[in-house]
Amino acid sequence: MTTEEAQAMIRQLADYGVPVLLFSGGEPLLRTDIYENAALAKSLGIRLVLSTNGTLITDGVAKRLKDVGFSYVGISLDGIGERNDKFRGMTGAFDAARRAFEACAGVGLRTGLRMTLTQHNHDQLDQVFDFVERQGISRVCFYHLVYSGRGSNLLSEDLSHEQTRWAVDLIIDRASDYCRRGFDLEVLTVDNHCDGPFLYMRMQREKSPFLGDVLELLKANGGNSSGVGIAAIDELGNVHADQFWRHYSFGNVKQRAFGDIWSDTSDPLLAGLRNRKSLLKGRCARCKWLDVCNGNLRVRAEAVFGEIWAPDPACYLSDEEIGVTE
Repeated sequence: MTTEEAQAMIRQLADYGVPVLLFSGGEPLLRTDIYENAALAKSLGIRLVLSTNGTLITDGVAKRLKDVGFSYVGISLDGIGERNDKFRGMTGAFDAARRAFEACAGVGLRTGLRMTLTQHNHDQLDQVFDFVERQGISRVCFYHLVYSGRGSNLLSEDLSHEQTRWAVDLIIDRASDYCRRGFDLEVLTVDNHCDGPFLYMRMQREKSPFLGDVLELLKANGGNSSGVGIAAIDELGNVHADQFWRHYSFGNVKQRAFGDIWSDTSDPLLAGLRNRKSLLKGRCARCKWLDVCNGNLRVRAEAVFGEIWAPDPACYLSDEEIGVTE
């Protein structure tokens, strides 16, 4: 989109009442008009967040991001040192991202580390946590791999169910340790909503006094929100259910206002995502955690089984754990 088209889109988002706009990519800082567009969104009452690989963030860029009104910058790392550089295909990418964290901290701009768990980096989880603590980063987000976009070429790189359980347990262990020590850090897992039941069942085994509160929070969160509370607009103006649905568009903001597109449930996918529980098949349809998970990622089911409403293949909970028997 041109600057004019992008700003028309931003006005449409404001008219619809969108509360948060995430500038992502690709690499969003390659757009020279990002500050102009962000300033417009901020003036219209939209909160600004940024997702970047960090390699373009200098002290000056960090200051401009802070001054224009960004409240949060998520910086992607896919490993420590050479591991990240190899994955990114750029020597020095890790050091550049580390400097980006420092530059943002220098101007008081909140940052978070974003990492997608794969076969090539899950063994560095402890090192990533150590890096976060050394750098004083306030948030860390671990993303499960989604088989779409670049992820579709990395299907063999996904963790096995056993590896995923090990990784999530380690994340919980480290988060608990930070809490005990009073270290101020938000720890999130993203893109696999059976993490919620997995955490809850672990708290049951450990006889946590907060079980009731946690279950209510998980239900309030509601699980996957693709096509419900999340939308993605690509660089051409096409509207998608989330960033992984680029192969399916509900319409284009250059031809139709975002609010009109997002409110039009005559589209079968949009309508289905908003009332999916009766459409789900297999173990997902019978899962006792459906109110917590909401069927997980439908795009992952489509990628593996060719069926949008099939079970999510990345669900690592056993039949017994989800209440499904023969």
